[in-house]
Amino acid sequence: MKIRKAVIEDAPAIARIHVDSWRETYNGIVPKAYLEALSYENREKLWNNMIPNTAVYVAQNEHGEIVGFANCGNERTAKYKGYHGEIYTLYLLKKEHGKGIGKSLFKHCINALSQKGINSFMLFVLADNPTVTFYEKLGGEELDRVNIEIGGETLEEIAFGFDVIKITDK
Repeated sequence: MKIRKAVIEDAPAIARIHVDSWRETYNGIVPKAYLEALSYENREKLWNNMIPNTAVYVAQNEHGEIVGFANCGNERTAKYKGYHGEIYTLYLLKKEHGKGIGKSLFKHCINALSQKGINSFMLFVLADNPTVTFYEKLGGEELDRVNIEIGGETLEEIAFGFDVIKITDK
């Protein structure tokens, strides 16, 4: 497995993982119609814009195929004092779970934030997402619970906060 900074040519693969991982992970959580309406084309446009403007990392398997990605940058809400960075996304195909890839992508984001002088960061995860425990094991402290709307349905997100110094050994 190899983690590297994404390049614009990775946008189609990132878009595929983004859509497929949402459909795998959020089936039964997010409205079915919303998941079915997700498109590779729309996500590719999103990632064509994100790759040059945020720190985006991809995970490649032994065959060179992209199987996961993450991106991070400055915290977007300014609501959580003391947390200056944010991991915006971290997605893997379900078949890649449990191999240490998510943790490796997470650490690459920590390093990118640290290089910008950011030593505390946060992320949001749907409360019903089975990966909530992943973030708890990495040292995430619950900061807040907020309601968001996806596909016409109200869902709860958990805001987790992290201190880089506390998680470097995990």
